[in-house]
Amino acid sequence: MKRLLLAATAVAAVAITGCAAGSTPTLPSVPAPSSSAAPSPSPTPTRAGCDDTNRVASYAPDGPLPAGDSAGKTVAEIRSKGKLTAGVSADNLLFGFRDPLTGQLEGFDIDMVNAIAEAIFGDATGHVDYVVENFSQRIPDLVSGRVDLVADVMTINCARWSQIAFSTEYFHAGQQVLVRKNSPYKSIEDLAGKKVCAAKGSSGQANLAKFPKVKAEIVDNISDCMVLFQQSGVDGVISDNTVLSGFASQDPYAVITKPQLTDEPYGLGIPAKNVDFVQFVNAKLEQMRQTVDEKLQSTLEKRLSESFKQVSDRLELVHKG
Repeated sequence: MKRLLLAATAVAAVAITGCAAGSTPTLPSVPAPSSSAAPSPSPTPTRAGCDDTNRVASYAPDGPLPAGDSAGKTVAEIRSKGKLTAGVSADNLLFGFRDPLTGQLEGFDIDMVNAIAEAIFGDATGHVDYVVENFSQRIPDLVSGRVDLVADVMTINCARWSQIAFSTEYFHAGQQVLVRKNSPYKSIEDLAGKKVCAAKGSSGQANLAKFPKVKAEIVDNISDCMVLFQQSGVDGVISDNTVLSGFASQDPYAVITKPQLTDEPYGLGIPAKNVDFVQFVNAKLEQMRQTVDEKLQSTLEKRLSESFKQVSDRLELVHKG
């Protein structure tokens, strides 16, 4: 019987703007799993009864991070092929982007992929096949088995749980709207009759549908929204504040409206049938929380705090209570 574990519901009062010298934001904490058991794993975790109060529940590992043959069938298959195949973004500054000078993929989500690859192979170098995707390709690529894992600011929600599985939450963000500085728009409601852009297959597209008076402009890639915004083709962009903060840091004429529309807990997406791999990944995440991996923490601080401190006060990491 596979158990579900639930990430702590309390979020840290560690906003990115509050990262002082010497402070170290941490990854989500997971309490000890309860005695209640989830249904036996099937090819598709149904997550019956999934709602906003328990959507971040995931499959609990059987113990500490397993090694060797005890790591499970999926890890054995990944080791056999020699590489972890991971779906990532290449246009999301600081989480998944291609460095224009080196041509290498960088970002916090890339770091998460490398941490999982290191857990599988002992060293991530040469053992990751990055598949660059847009938001609408993430779930199809997981369902088809094209990728082993997706790390791409992916919100854990019940609709997605009906198609794929998720790790425990590793980052907590929220949806906001990007507008032009000195514009009259202070909220999504102010944009009634105006065009607001969202990426196809994103939480932003779903949330935009809740505001029928706003004219939706749906594009394939979230970076296309920023192009339209800078060309005055749209008046706003709706997305996670992680994404919008990256945009705002590059455009002095862009600003993020203060109201946060939703909570967006991020998890690593994994094919639904690979429950053993979900457990392995969750064991690695818990190890990172317990050991406070210095390399990961310093990377997180470098990537997030410096660039986000002037553009968002709502980016939060769940930390150990």
